Amino acid sequence: MIPPRKSRTIRIRDLELGGGAPIAVQSMAATRTQDVAATSRQIRILEAAGADLIRIAVDSRADVEALAELRAGTRARLSVDLQESYRLAELVAPHVDKIRYNPGHLHHHEKEKSTRDKVAWIVEQAARHGCALRIGINAGSIAPEYDARYPDDHVSAIVACAIEHCALVDALGFRDYVVSIKDSDPRLVVDANVRFAAERPDVPIHLGVTEAGMPPEGIIKTRIAFEQLLARGIGDTLRVSLTLPFDDKGREIEVGRELIRDVEAGRFRSVPPNFFDGLNIIACPSCSRVENEKFIELAADVRRMTEYAQQHRLTIAVMGCRVNGPGETDDADLGLWCGPSHVNLKRGTTELGAFKYDEILPRLQRELDALIAARETTLPR
Repeated sequence: MIPPRKSRTIRIRDLELGGGAPIAVQSMAATRTQDVAATSRQIRILEAAGADLIRIAVDSRADVEALAELRAGTRARLSVDLQESYRLAELVAPHVDKIRYNPGHLHHHEKEKSTRDKVAWIVEQAARHGCALRIGINAGSIAPEYDARYPDDHVSAIVACAIEHCALVDALGFRDYVVSIKDSDPRLVVDANVRFAAERPDVPIHLGVTEAGMPPEGIIKTRIAFEQLLARGIGDTLRVSLTLPFDDKGREIEVGRELIRDVEAGRFRSVPPNFFDGLNIIACPSCSRVENEKFIELAADVRRMTEYAQQHRLTIAVMGCRVNGPGETDDADLGLWCGPSHVNLKRGTTELGAFKYDEILPRLQRELDALIAARETTLPR
């Protein structure tokens, strides 16, 4: 049930990706990169589960030093996530097999430089050290110029960004790259990837539903997207992003492999027509940028606490870090993003303050009750 893929084959060290190569399954270490012992354990857990590639987040020179130590202790294929610190590419490239940059983050630093010059510099570092690249586009952090160009069509903005960054990399003569277009809504993931693949069928695609949340809902959201895309011959590597305890991260690999096997065998899971009705809880899968692992417990507590509101069509986002949290909670009715000792609470784009971990649930419930009451008063009688 997975038709032949049209993408070209690229290499990530000894791993062939795209074209006729098997679909690769990857994940990301969830622990703080500077906690070398814990992150080494994450790498071993993911290796044991069969991960083809393991991603590490790097946000500082201290993270780079830890990455070098991690590299010395493993032969696993490693990818690095640059986030906003694109200049760190020069330091991380000697230690990894693949570099991911987010086009939506390039404008944050060195504003006097053009996007083309920044991409050219990243490509130069990758080429010098034999690294592959991922152009990783996240719908929650699209570069401002694309939103300005397509103010009423978010998917077109995302696809245009992907196509134009591919053109930049192509013009530099670099070919070992993949593209990912991710969102927490699987319907957007399907729409954007189908449109991108129609324009650039030659480019290998990394599939993901970001912040899918906790099982079983997170697995269902992921299946909705992956089944639709793999059945179209779209997708050369994938990551299942689940909010899980650190020791259970290998489950992401297991779910990914199972999903591929099911689609190959024509086993599709039906989705109830009302799956997207009612309360929607978005939660990121945790990574090394998370500064307090209580975030994982908080996500589970939020789900339990909000059970009484299941019939209300509202979205609550629980994000684990300062990098993705502020922007990717903007579209939620209520958003929480977690710091070392406090949780920042938002209503839409309005910031409501920072609360201690043992204070946030009562305040969240007050805001949720207020939203429900406001909506009920506006319903037609």
